[in-house]
Amino acid sequence: MAADRGANAWAAVDPFIGTGGEGHTFPGAVVPFGMIQLSPDTQIKPRKEAYGWAAGYRYDDKTIVGFSHTHFSGTGHSDLGDVLVMPITGEVKLERGDVDKPGSGYTSRFSHKGEVAQPGYYAVTLDDYGIRAELTAGARVGVHRYTFPKGTPAHVLVDLRTSMYDYPGKVMWSRLRLHPDGTLTGFRETRGWAPGRQVYFAMRFSLPVSGHQFNDTEQDVPYKGFPPPGKDDPRQRAQIEGRQLVGALDFADAPGQQLVVKVAISPVGEDSALANLDAGMPDWNFDRVRAEAKAQWSQALGAIDIDAPEPMRRSFYTALYHAFMGPSLFMDSDGRYRGPDNAVHQAKGFTNYSTFSLWDTYRALHPLLTLVQPAQRNNDFIRSLLAAQSASPYGVLPVWAFHGQETWCMIGYHAVPVIADAYMKGIRDYDADAALKAMVASASYGPYDGLAQYMELGYVPIDEEDEAASKTLEYAFDDWTIARMAEAMGRQDVAAQFRKRATNWKHAFDPATGFMRARKRDGSFREPFDATASGYGSDYTEGNAWQYSWYVPQDVAGLAQAHGGADKLLAKLDEVFDAKVDPKTFAHMEDITGLIGWYAHGNEPSHHVAYLYAAAGQPWRTQQRLGPIMASQYSPRPDGLSGNDDLGQMSAWFVFTALGFYPIAPGSNEYIIGRPFLPRATLDLPNGKRFTVIADGLDDAHAYIASATLNGKPLDRAFLRHEEIVAGGELRFTMQAQPNRAWPGANAVKPFSMSASMQ
Repeated sequence: MAADRGANAWAAVDPFIGTGGEGHTFPGAVVPFGMIQLSPDTQIKPRKEAYGWAAGYRYDDKTIVGFSHTHFSGTGHSDLGDVLVMPITGEVKLERGDVDKPGSGYTSRFSHKGEVAQPGYYAVTLDDYGIRAELTAGARVGVHRYTFPKGTPAHVLVDLRTSMYDYPGKVMWSRLRLHPDGTLTGFRETRGWAPGRQVYFAMRFSLPVSGHQFNDTEQDVPYKGFPPPGKDDPRQRAQIEGRQLVGALDFADAPGQQLVVKVAISPVGEDSALANLDAGMPDWNFDRVRAEAKAQWSQALGAIDIDAPEPMRRSFYTALYHAFMGPSLFMDSDGRYRGPDNAVHQAKGFTNYSTFSLWDTYRALHPLLTLVQPAQRNNDFIRSLLAAQSASPYGVLPVWAFHGQETWCMIGYHAVPVIADAYMKGIRDYDADAALKAMVASASYGPYDGLAQYMELGYVPIDEEDEAASKTLEYAFDDWTIARMAEAMGRQDVAAQFRKRATNWKHAFDPATGFMRARKRDGSFREPFDATASGYGSDYTEGNAWQYSWYVPQDVAGLAQAHGGADKLLAKLDEVFDAKVDPKTFAHMEDITGLIGWYAHGNEPSHHVAYLYAAAGQPWRTQQRLGPIMASQYSPRPDGLSGNDDLGQMSAWFVFTALGFYPIAPGSNEYIIGRPFLPRATLDLPNGKRFTVIADGLDDAHAYIASATLNGKPLDRAFLRHEEIVAGGELRFTMQAQPNRAWPGANAVKPFSMSASMQ
């Protein structure tokens, strides 16, 4: 039965969801949390035009440049696109050409008619060459199978010049080596989002290489990346010169035949890539690798079994699929990896992961993974964060890291709530004392984003640091999670220090306007004030006052008190949702999307806001808001995500909300109940127990909770405790057509009124 459930879940996934619009997902082949993300790139855009192609593929494009082996799923910025491979026929052309001028380069047209995307498998016909291309993947190996037409020369191009968010000089150095046995190895170093990132690869072919040509070019360009090299930097010359390679390999035996190409990557070296290749795929059996990828996905997706109409099944399981893309494996088969110090390290007793989009994923993705992934994987995430901190030149936990390197993207020190949430849920197979020490070190690193001033003043001053209101609010939440973990460990000294810091959000609240605002060093709020202002240089990060003023998930009761009571807070929230806002106002802002009034579901600062009605004592209002959000922000179409999926955060929100509850304050061990969107869902928990959610009478006309029971007993509160879920059992809702203001009672949400569990 479990195998059947997983296979049915696998069949429901549509990897094309999110590949159009603002979703920024990719349709290619990957296994859960794999190091390889093998996917088509439809255009290579220069940096200033690349936002829409952050994942390399856009559904509305009509050409394919090639198939590269590393991608991000759903990010708003990008890099990667490593080791692009393209099969061609006829004359060898080493330039991409103009996508609007067929035949001007090696880029080929394609159509969706012959395109297939399934978890672990992708196929397409390259129309200009008549080649059928199929892709599958293992953890460290990408496998291509090309069926060439008869009667025309067959070639495979390997282009090391291209990247997501491309610009002249981005590739600092690259190398191609064709070995006597036909194995191709190489590497490249790029100075993109993570400067100095190195990728090594090894590639083998099922047919003999009959000839080859390599084009070796050097570029000398002004360096415009970040950070710029200092004038005394010994690597300055390497920073302004780049060696870029493209190779064409000939296969005389390939016309009319199938060619299998297997590619492994490594962060350590070419020999390690070869070892990964041998360990990951010692044979040429494409179909075996494809079947193993399907089996891995079926097992992972089978963690939740649902009954729902087909469109909801497709949306739900695709969301769960996207939630299992990252963090991604970042370790060779022998346990070695490259750390933030750019040195090679050995993982001892754990699997190392990278690609931590923490500003996004601490909110719902990591809490979801604690429920649907094995405890060991979640422990490995924590141990990877701690290993990165120990190797960091700055002694801090990752902020936004990929391929072992730090980008310093976004704000906050949000590895902290990921660790605290896991610890509070009993995921503790790591050195907890070292973890708490790392968390405190990250929260005390003064040079980072106004932290010195925050520790001095209790807030980040806007006349010394941009986006100061957002930073103050997010630091305060992170501090609260440190206090939670420290208290659970018996470290009352640390708990007291950070419990006090967790109240710093109050310094940002302006009672005169009812908004969170940035103060200057002298204590005054910055003037003039415009609640709609957003963008760099404003008080806020990727949002405005209407979106950020509710970010106090650790103290909803305190936020209500600051507004003069829960009714006044909720009236202000009504203004958020009911405002008349022209989306064109923010057409220039890449991250303010999915607007419902001022509520912006396409970006993370709004994700908890609809649940605040329940947290402040009016659960029926949360139920009322969630329906339009689910209906307008998600659909089973290529443009079905209203904003960047951000390594699974948008998808995790959907999964939780469909189940009927959401973790607005990771680290609390509590979930606010919203309303269910599935008639039945069963979680197969990592501890072997099952938790089932049933919604009797649920349909579009019956969207409100009339009553609820937990394990047969009336549930008189609008929240669940984590220990209640992992103990197994049944949560049953009875649905009705009209709001029920009597459920669950006047004292429904005590944990979010700063009771003992939330202090």
